[in-house]
Amino acid sequence: MPMPERVQYSSTIEPLVQFVEDTPPSEIINRTLEKLRAGLPLQTMLTASALAVTRSADNPPGHHGGPLHPLAGLYALSHLVKRLEGQGEERFLPVLQHVALSNKHINDPVTGPFQLLKFEPLKFADFDAAKAAFLMACSRGESNKADHIFQWLWQNVEPIKAFDLLMSVAIPKNNIDDHYFVFPGYTWRAIQAGFLDKQYLPLLMRPSVRYAARFPVAPPQPELDALIEDNKLMERVTRQQSGDDETVAIGRLGKNIGQVEEFAEIPVMIASALRRGLSLDGAGEALSIGAAGLFMRSLGGNPMDVHLHTSINLRRYLISLDGLNLRSKLLLLMNWHLGPEIRSTATRMEPPGAQPDMAEVAALPERSQEALLDAIQHSIYNQPPTDWSQVTNLGLMRAVPEVKETINLATQYMQKGYDPQALIARLAEIVCHDNFTEMHAFKHHNAIVEEYRNTREAWRWMHLVCGAQAAAISFGKNMTVYEQYLDLLHAA
Repeated sequence: MPMPERVQYSSTIEPLVQFVEDTPPSEIINRTLEKLRAGLPLQTMLTASALAVTRSADNPPGHHGGPLHPLAGLYALSHLVKRLEGQGEERFLPVLQHVALSNKHINDPVTGPFQLLKFEPLKFADFDAAKAAFLMACSRGESNKADHIFQWLWQNVEPIKAFDLLMSVAIPKNNIDDHYFVFPGYTWRAIQAGFLDKQYLPLLMRPSVRYAARFPVAPPQPELDALIEDNKLMERVTRQQSGDDETVAIGRLGKNIGQVEEFAEIPVMIASALRRGLSLDGAGEALSIGAAGLFMRSLGGNPMDVHLHTSINLRRYLISLDGLNLRSKLLLLMNWHLGPEIRSTATRMEPPGAQPDMAEVAALPERSQEALLDAIQHSIYNQPPTDWSQVTNLGLMRAVPEVKETINLATQYMQKGYDPQALIARLAEIVCHDNFTEMHAFKHHNAIVEEYRNTREAWRWMHLVCGAQAAAISFGKNMTVYEQYLDLLHAA
């Protein structure tokens, strides 16, 4: 039996991949910046970074480390790079953040050294045989075997058919950790959006296939099964796209979701609306409005607790995806609240209507658009520093009271009817400082932008307020990449 070899890339990208793998962490920012200044296309650098962390960093035991966040964050980060066009060297910052994170995990003893090996796929007579083998491997936690099986699937069936099978395993695992479906979902989305060449699909999906197939198996969800069965949703849900005729129903459902005291009420509300004829896309939009309302009510101070938005953003994409089966779409709508990050938020909530405080918003002084943008930025930049000696559990962190000032200012901005694109641009610049959240800040920023654009006029403002709120919570936690960049900028 020949010795296994690690995955190799084409000669056009291999040297750049090796650069990300082999450069010492102390030099990676400086040397990457040199390449970008010399004219290396930003997306080429991001592709090399993604390929490097896929090949040379193992899946972590949890969800922090390895290829998970560099791959899951690539879709949002690539949009952020586009958003910063015309901003000079600031557009390099997201790329530097990605390369630094990939390089960090490649050199982390938790996830490296590691080599992704080449191998021949297992052989199957047809899709049904491969599907049965994959589901059996997943039931046993045989992640390596699942990887072998999927190499055959990518070669022999339509990619969407293989992806649908993968997500049928990944989506129910949301109850354990929503990264099980976020990882393959956002990696797929980055490739389908054209940020990565589709030739890399079978390779870049390998870590997420192995991740989704590992133990533990998805826990039973009898309450959701009962909602689907009792409401006969598999037969009654026939409408995919929303329309103007659903505006009132979507707004009502979104408002009600945003005001719940018990998150377990949400799937019951959604199932009822679907039974009455609400479209799948309409239910997704209502859940997005509700998620924004709940996020604004949240007292959480963990910068990574942004899954209320990032999770619904991905769900809306998947719900609209041709080729994803109806049961998976129904589960996406009804198990949103079961992700651990979202469940933890339920324990730290203001009462309905308490945040934003509209009386405090009304009492704010009048400002021009530019002055109000500066006030929002000043509020974010001047949040009290975190005393890390007092933090024993990130998940228990509470937002400082000063975050409410940012929320109120952003609410005033949107109430004034000022240019939303100017606020988006300002927030884009701010989130580039972050390297604490392993791409969460980038993913949340892109999620609120997309949800703003894909939500009806009456409720879309909430998403941009949530973007300012999240920026205030995450800013300043760790900005070493940005600080090194500033040093290099001044030295240039």
